Amino acid sequence: MEPVVPLLTTGDPFPRGILPYLIGGLFVGLGAAVIYLATGIIAGASTFLESTLSYVSGIERFNRFKYVQSRNWRVVFTFGIVSGAAIWGLALAPDPSIWTTNVQWWRLLGGGILVGVGTRLGKGCTSGHGVCGVGSLSNTSLVNVATFLVTAIGTAQLVAALGVSP
Repeated sequence: MEPVVPLLTTGDPFPRGILPYLIGGLFVGLGAAVIYLATGIIAGASTFLESTLSYVSGIERFNRFKYVQSRNWRVVFTFGIVSGAAIWGLALAPDPSIWTTNVQWWRLLGGGILVGVGTRLGKGCTSGHGVCGVGSLSNTSLVNVATFLVTAIGTAQLVAALGVSP
């Protein structure tokens, strides 16, 4: 009989110290506040993706007036998210090998599809609900965040207990 796998929560929650997480959180919060104060729009990344698709898709959902009207600055914002992460990873990261993974491409693709479907079913993503919605005490966002946190933690614990690896 196999020994019971201990929960993953017994490790150090801040293996690199608390400062990188604190600074990152401040930047995310500041970015969300700037977008809201400048436009009155909640900064959710899934909505930014939908507005970007209005450039290349003829589907009515992606060509709503609010998306087409605001898509130029939304693309700049989305580019800033990607380029900010790339600059940090390539120039500032303590270990550039963090950009590699042993996870198979099909698992990454499957996970991405499930996250994409989940963001549409949940009417938003972690940035919209987790940062902006919880910050404004939205009941919908509080339920969404609690749901995806419990699901993610439970899934991680189950996968670890089953011994699944990349």
